[in-house]
Amino acid sequence: MQNENKMAEESGNITKKASSVGLKKVLGGTILASGKVMEQLPFLFFLVLLGMILIANRNWSEKTLLSMEAVKESLKELRAESITHETRLMSINSPSEVTRRVVEREIGLIEPKEPAMKIKISKAE
Repeated sequence: MQNENKMAEESGNITKKASSVGLKKVLGGTILASGKVMEQLPFLFFLVLLGMILIANRNWSEKTLLSMEAVKESLKELRAESITHETRLMSINSPSEVTRRVVEREIGLIEPKEPAMKIKISKAE
């Protein structure tokens, strides 16, 4: 039992010493010169590169979404303008409006009283 207590106390002291030594190394900057950290530098650079790619992708996506929203808004405006022009064109092309404009401008056209007939021509041999 005493051996177990001593081992538990020693392991507690070792972790306290290791954590204080680790903190001193981190704050002092000597941990960066250790061999273990130098071996992990390529992996750290890879992680940094992935982080930069993620940030760039997020920015590009946000810009794309903003431009899509702007295009949607302009499309709504153009659609409303198209409907307005279509309505005006339909009112101008109505037979009564055409007749009124022809009379107004004195072009000399006459509205036909009979419906149009289809002319058939037989082939001459």
